[in-house]
Amino acid sequence: MSKKGDRIVRKTFGDGRWFPEKREVLDAVVTGYIEDARVDDPGGRIVGVIAPHAGYQYSGKVAGYAFRAISQNASAGHQPDTVLVLGLSHRGGFPGVAIMDGDAIRTPLGEVELDQEAAKILVSQSPRISFNYAPHAGEHSAENEIPFVQTALPGTKIVVGLIGDHDPRTLDDLVKALGVLSKKKKILVVASSDMLHDSSYPLVTRTDKETLEKVRSMNHEAIRENWSPSNQTFCGIMPVLAVIQFAKSRGCEKGTVLHYRNSGDDFPESRGRWVVGYGSAIFVVPE
Repeated sequence: MSKKGDRIVRKTFGDGRWFPEKREVLDAVVTGYIEDARVDDPGGRIVGVIAPHAGYQYSGKVAGYAFRAISQNASAGHQPDTVLVLGLSHRGGFPGVAIMDGDAIRTPLGEVELDQEAAKILVSQSPRISFNYAPHAGEHSAENEIPFVQTALPGTKIVVGLIGDHDPRTLDDLVKALGVLSKKKKILVVASSDMLHDSSYPLVTRTDKETLEKVRSMNHEAIRENWSPSNQTFCGIMPVLAVIQFAKSRGCEKGTVLHYRNSGDDFPESRGRWVVGYGSAIFVVPE
């Protein structure tokens, strides 16, 4: 963190670990992932996406599809006012939703402004949503999406939140708060999540295929029922449920799966050791 006067600028922790630390290298990598992706016109405004958050060499190509769709959608006249990036804590739970405070966050691509107005609206809706920077320090799930947001939607403000529990009341309050905010600003919600982790390549491939069918039908009840700590079909299950329920509340009737790969597809040597699934999807409301 740095302070310029009273201005608080947060800094990403993944530089050189989850993504390149040199600006020119990171810019080339992210731009390449987005430009290499091919997506169709969604026929409406994208209000939510699911994108993976692993090291870029593993999941960056899949994430590129989600952000290619976002970039094209903005160019077609659907530029959001604010992007909300929702992640999870890999290091332990905490109550409710922790919203990153501060004025901006700096990645190797530069600073992106944190939308304090939008964040305050969310926090005002529920005691379960609060400003709490502590869980963000060292957590990659949300911050790994930020260079993609900077590239796809340059100059757009963001809100960064981590969901720390699996309490249905937290989810309900967050979805309601997103609904309130969406009446004041055009928002895009990014759910940051990888998919199943297991040593078995066939199991990961089969399970992820079944899960993505539930994403297409927006069957959040079935996604929740099939998830357990020992069967984490999405590691970021709460962000995924939040984005699906929010999109449904805005009039979205189906999800569109853009791309899927797992580490066993691209790194066959991982099969039998540790295979992780990565999927990208969008949720669209009519024009």
